[in-house]
Amino acid sequence: MAALAWLLIPLFAAIGAAIWGSWAARDRTTGDVAELAGYEKFREAMQKPRSGSEAA
Repeated sequence: MAALAWLLIPLFAAIGAAIWGSWAARDRTTGDVAELAGYEKFREAMQKPRSGSEAA
């Protein structure tokens, strides 16, 4: 019975590693839409010509 316990420890470790690996590699791009829209607004604002008087 002790040998079975020693064989189950690496099995449970491998299963845990597989679960953690799949969780760590999950797709996290769902929240990027709002951030990309904000970045696009920032780029548009930076490309606009300056208003007001410019020093010559």
